[in-house]
Amino acid sequence: MDRYLVVSSDGHAGLPAAEYRSYVDPAFRELFDKALPIQVQLTKQAEQRFLVAEINAEWRRGREYELTGAWDPDARDKVLDADGVAAEVLFPDGITEMNAPPFGAGFSMSPTGVTADLQWAGCMAHNRWMAEFVQTSPARRIGLACIPALWDVPRAVEGVRWARENGLRGVVLPPIWEHHEPYHHPRYDPLWAVCQDLDMVVHFHSGPAPHKDYFGPIPPPPDHEIPPGAMGAYVTEVHLWLVRPLTFMLWGGAFERYPKLKVAMTEGTAIWVPEYLQLLDQRYSETHYSQKLGDYRSHLSMSPADYFRRNVRVGASCMPRREAELRHEIGVANLMWGTDYPHPEGSWPHTREQQLETFSGLPEPEISAMLGGNAVEFYGLDPGKLNPIAARIGPEKSLFV
Repeated sequence: MDRYLVVSSDGHAGLPAAEYRSYVDPAFRELFDKALPIQVQLTKQAEQRFLVAEINAEWRRGREYELTGAWDPDARDKVLDADGVAAEVLFPDGITEMNAPPFGAGFSMSPTGVTADLQWAGCMAHNRWMAEFVQTSPARRIGLACIPALWDVPRAVEGVRWARENGLRGVVLPPIWEHHEPYHHPRYDPLWAVCQDLDMVVHFHSGPAPHKDYFGPIPPPPDHEIPPGAMGAYVTEVHLWLVRPLTFMLWGGAFERYPKLKVAMTEGTAIWVPEYLQLLDQRYSETHYSQKLGDYRSHLSMSPADYFRRNVRVGASCMPRREAELRHEIGVANLMWGTDYPHPEGSWPHTREQQLETFSGLPEPEISAMLGGNAVEFYGLDPGKLNPIAARIGPEKSLFV
């Protein structure tokens, strides 16, 4: 085939906030009606806090139809075709199109200020809709279920089973646990077991962080001013909160006990990976500095960095040339390119130009792996269904020579 098969590791989809009502369990709809205006107001405040209100307004202008692809399958397929994307992994959405799921659901699922039953209700509302959305084009849509696993692991296990039975291919877990047990705790073993057994990829998505540390009280009091440097500090550290759950899983032996468990770290860049792997190897090795720390390695049969290389993939959204040049230090087989559609920081509608800037001149097999081959293997996708799509819309290989 003279075109690349492209799979985006980072797409976002969700209903306009009010339209989640029919997907919410009837027992929670009265609370949904009360919570909706609060959610909308908090989302608008988040636009201001993250300095994106004006950017979002400008971003939407002239793209109104294409942005309805966040929930409209026909619009989305037209965007994918124009982008040359054969398939994509689908996370919840949020600020850009005011379409986050209700009750604190989404890819953050913070346990602060919510109750377990409400957060589960919001997650299941999104999961029900996502299961329907995937069925509009099952070969192209890799739907993920929101699983607020911190509250109740047996309930999380049942949520994973429901997701698999309803056509979803992975789960999103909250990256910040606050007062709950971290992910190296044995209580999560049934969750890792069911994800391994059902081949459900575990996902952590960048963005969540202790936002009040950076931006002050949330919601902000009247006349509150965001401290200088808040955004710079946040964007410098946000990937640490994404990676932290993985660090606990690696050292906790999750991949030792469950060798086929898969984890994807998405939209946190890939620039941190080489030094992270070096640090893991250094901390695992026998050194003068580690002698006084006791035995913290014997439950692992290999370095945490080796588990990373075997079990973990990085959803490198809108991957820049610098990360492509570090591909061997990161691991060519560990990189999965993504568009981050429909967000303004994503590659759409300039995906082809960005792909050429990032990958031109690299070996064809490596481009093929990073643009789609790695994702096809990781998610167990069917090339027989995707290759005809790629042959029709994929980027031409000759352009990258």
